[in-house]
Amino acid sequence: MSLIVQKFGGSSVADAESIKRVAKRIVETRKAGNEVVVAVSAMGDTTDELLDLAHEVAPIPAPREMDMLLSAGERISMALLAMAIESLGHDARSFTGSQAGMITDARHGAARIVDVTPVRLREALDEGAIVIVAGFQGFNRDTKDITTLGRGGSDTTAVALAAALDADVCEIYTDVDGIFSADPRLVPNAQKIDRITSEEMLELAANGAKVLYIRAVEYARRHGVTLHVRSSFNNNEGTIVYNPTESETAVEEPLIAGVATDLSEAKITVVGVPDIPGKAAQIFTIVAKTGANIDMIVQNVSAASTGLTDISFTLPKSEGQLVLTALRAEQEDSGFKALQYDDQIGKLALVGAGMRTNAGVSAKLFTALYEAGINIEMISTSEIRISVVTRADTINDALRVVHTAFGLDADTEAVVHAGTGR
Repeated sequence: MSLIVQKFGGSSVADAESIKRVAKRIVETRKAGNEVVVAVSAMGDTTDELLDLAHEVAPIPAPREMDMLLSAGERISMALLAMAIESLGHDARSFTGSQAGMITDARHGAARIVDVTPVRLREALDEGAIVIVAGFQGFNRDTKDITTLGRGGSDTTAVALAAALDADVCEIYTDVDGIFSADPRLVPNAQKIDRITSEEMLELAANGAKVLYIRAVEYARRHGVTLHVRSSFNNNEGTIVYNPTESETAVEEPLIAGVATDLSEAKITVVGVPDIPGKAAQIFTIVAKTGANIDMIVQNVSAASTGLTDISFTLPKSEGQLVLTALRAEQEDSGFKALQYDDQIGKLALVGAGMRTNAGVSAKLFTALYEAGINIEMISTSEIRISVVTRADTINDALRVVHTAFGLDADTEAVVHAGTGR
């Protein structure tokens, strides 16, 4: 008997009919002789609606109460799903994150999992029940408070349960047929990827691919969990995200796995920084104190006549004003001349394990962008990734020309069944 963890997102359980369809799929998995644990998200746009409601009653909602509110969405869907399964003649038991043993730190709104103790889940499985767990939420032992894991928390819940229960596979159900070489909403002829390494998926998720959240991919990679990303609207095989063994890494990898874009970042340029040791450290220490997550960094060559340089970096738009305020407060002590803020940028990332052993990838990327008349403002690389920053209004054109240049276009259009790819 295999143990399978399944995760269903909000678009998969958006209404009563969707919940009944998901219940039938879960029962089919159980009838095939498998133990089944399901992590479920809130129905449809419930989380966003609750967020809007909170801000209507309080301009700055208390973080503890916000977690109490938002965790209600998953509790509704888990109970309804258990009822639908029961109506099909199978025993199902629903559990909140705390009942499932999802132990987190005390940070509200973006808690991190510190331990998983699924004692009650194992007991229910041993008694033949299908287990339904509310995703996105946990419990802090010190404060005794409910916490939420932030966006993509249900993915992380599913992966953490799979690791703790030593599941054979963690199936992530969404509204597309798997992981594609690009977002099929932006590139209709993107091709489905049958298998992708966790390392490549981590880079794609970190650079804007929304089908899997980066924290879930990190957790799966760290704990050796195999992911199967597939559609909840059909029975097609999806995409396997795996941790390659030594023998598998010896096999030739595809040159490029996919292309991702991200419009959620802004660029800050610190103008006129004295080009002397310690100044960059001073500036980024100020940034670090805000808790902002820095992505790309570029420092220009200093001007011989002034001995000054410019340092540019990208960060989430949501953290931009906080960082600007912190830097302005320390401007006199840091000695830089001015700050520039640009939130009209887009980032494109080309990802593929085959880059390690193939030359000419950068030349082909830059040539494709040049021929399309798209200017590059920043460049960053890793062993298996090249990222560039360009104007936000050209990023979709950049995505399509790069996708074509690297031979990733499929002969048929991808099917998007519903929702946004989550």
